[in-house]
Amino acid sequence: MKLRQSLVSGAAIVSLLAVSGCVTDPNTGEQKVSRTAIGAGAGALGGLLLGGLIGGGTGRIVGAGIGGLAGGAIGYAKDKQIRQLREATAGSGVDVSETDNGRAILVNLPNGVTFATNSYSLEPQFLRTLDRIADSMVSFPDSLIDVYGFTDSTGSVGYNQKLSEQRAQAVANYLIGHGVSSQRIRSQGFGVGNPVASNDTEDGRSRNRRVEIKIVPISQDDVARARGQ
Repeated sequence: MKLRQSLVSGAAIVSLLAVSGCVTDPNTGEQKVSRTAIGAGAGALGGLLLGGLIGGGTGRIVGAGIGGLAGGAIGYAKDKQIRQLREATAGSGVDVSETDNGRAILVNLPNGVTFATNSYSLEPQFLRTLDRIADSMVSFPDSLIDVYGFTDSTGSVGYNQKLSEQRAQAVANYLIGHGVSSQRIRSQGFGVGNPVASNDTEDGRSRNRRVEIKIVPISQDDVARARGQ
């Protein structure tokens, strides 16, 4: 929960700094705050945002050899990757959206397609979709990646915690095995925590059983700060 709260706080500060005009999102056609403005403020706020990442961000940036994106290019690259991911996962049930007030990408892997019930073995029919997700991550190397596992409330807390960890790790291991640098990726299970729907209905429980992949673009300022520490 502290992880989510930290990231939400950082996103709120970013939104206050992004004061330039609105632009049209190329994916949705909606008017929203300019990504260039967000990118320009990201360098100063990157430390706070990266602090919410699993295992921190500094060592991961240095270890992965990330070069970083120019502040004004972060939004363009992120929007381009979102569009690529949506095209690559179309029809699979995967949902691709923005998170952290546009600072990161969230890829939601659906229940029942990614794993069988009570299993952390990836379903064979889903591997092609994961291949495409991995390809996108390789194509956009200037980012850190967190993999989160969640369950519904059925069963014991301990069992669900372990299953969420195993599922998150299974996805992370698959991405690493398909070309994504292990230095960029961390995984964590949240068990029954952070539900997105009520556990009182089957539909709600199904939505809560999920794995999320968060992709956080890294700026050149983030890299300079990481190397200086």
